[in-house]
Amino acid sequence: MSFTIAIIGRPNVGKSTLFNRLVGQKLALVDDQPGVTRDRREGAARLGDLRFTIIDTAGLDEGARGSLTARMQEQTEAAIAAADALMFVIDARVGLTPTDRAFADFARRANKPVVLVANKSEGRHGEAGALESYALGLGDPVPISAEHGEGLGDLYDALRVLMPEPELDEDEDEDNGAEGEERDPARPIRVAVLGRPNAGKSTLINHLLGEERLLTSPEAGTTRDSIAVDVTWQGRAFRVFDTAGLRRRSRIEDKLEKLSVSDALRAVRFAEVVVLTMDAQNRFEEQDLRLADLVEREGRAIVLAVNKWDLMERAPNQIGKLREAADHWLPQVKGAPVVAVSGLMGEGIDRLMGAIEDAYRVWNRRVPTSALNRWFEQAVGHNPPPAVAGRRLRLNYITQTKARPPSFVVFCTRADAVPESYLRYLVNSLRAGFDLPGTPIRITLREKANPFAHKARRKS
Repeated sequence: MSFTIAIIGRPNVGKSTLFNRLVGQKLALVDDQPGVTRDRREGAARLGDLRFTIIDTAGLDEGARGSLTARMQEQTEAAIAAADALMFVIDARVGLTPTDRAFADFARRANKPVVLVANKSEGRHGEAGALESYALGLGDPVPISAEHGEGLGDLYDALRVLMPEPELDEDEDEDNGAEGEERDPARPIRVAVLGRPNAGKSTLINHLLGEERLLTSPEAGTTRDSIAVDVTWQGRAFRVFDTAGLRRRSRIEDKLEKLSVSDALRAVRFAEVVVLTMDAQNRFEEQDLRLADLVEREGRAIVLAVNKWDLMERAPNQIGKLREAADHWLPQVKGAPVVAVSGLMGEGIDRLMGAIEDAYRVWNRRVPTSALNRWFEQAVGHNPPPAVAGRRLRLNYITQTKARPPSFVVFCTRADAVPESYLRYLVNSLRAGFDLPGTPIRITLREKANPFAHKARRKS
């Protein structure tokens, strides 16, 4: 198991900036205002030849029992319990505060190795604050600037003492990683849970995990970062991303909310299956339809989860009506799985996970070329493309270029003249003919080269 280090400290000392620096990506949201990070986030960190797991945590702060602040601190305490060592971060430009001193005692009581990091140490003010941190009694401070990447050599030396000997990195061929992932059946399915604010996304994921891993609250907007958690369900591995609730663009004014939305959209692009979570009492609202359209444009498999089903009165054929409504409002993903769930009560979770696996299989499906062209002949024969400006359109043959999502190329004459309505007919016929419900389908038109074009040029 990887050596694990938790980054702790009071709010706004640069913990998330340091986390991003060590993982080599801007995974955690960073902003000038304190309290941006709420849930704990894990990442694979690298510093020289050191490889370890790093945990970004919410700023240590005091709050009333049961409040959001207190529950954020509980998340931090859970990260400390899971870690092998701690990085206690202070702001060297501000110097020591009473909060720093209080939580230095907290770090000592954890009875784990502590590396004292004096962040923002660039400049004269930073140097003075770094020297002041000796008063915490946590050993020699490591002066760094996480934002500018300064002092990382000293940080390496401090961590090298704590960690076991680095193992040889056998996975050197990183460029071929993506191809290898597609062939590895044991690789986790990447799932993004998307939806409007307060649709119950975090509650749903907590039930999957069997613990209060993600902060939940009746207030909308509790989740800010896209947090990835690993779930094993009936022997199948999933990597699930909880995302911030997405409101209409016209309502987003706060800078931090814009960052959260950007992070959620990145999670969708990284995912393979997107679970669009809707409130059962307010389903298929305009924003739900916009989000479904976004998922289809990004080419991701989609599962519709109608959450808070425990609040609905039971009536005959409710699920059938849900499916009819989904096909009516979302014709671009016709046949997408619709699952009624309750994240709070755990209803429908088995069906949801099964639907995710089914959607993933369809998204990866390849159609045999011979069967594809037999279908194509019949589809064009039953409903030929319309003539345009008195000239007939010829569709010659079709081939599948890739899966994830299923993508096809149709070779034809006058590709720019084929109407969108005819492409929709082909997509719907493909769905029915090869059992491709709900997944995005891409059809590209390509004009076949004219074998007599050189003769025409010679005559002219």
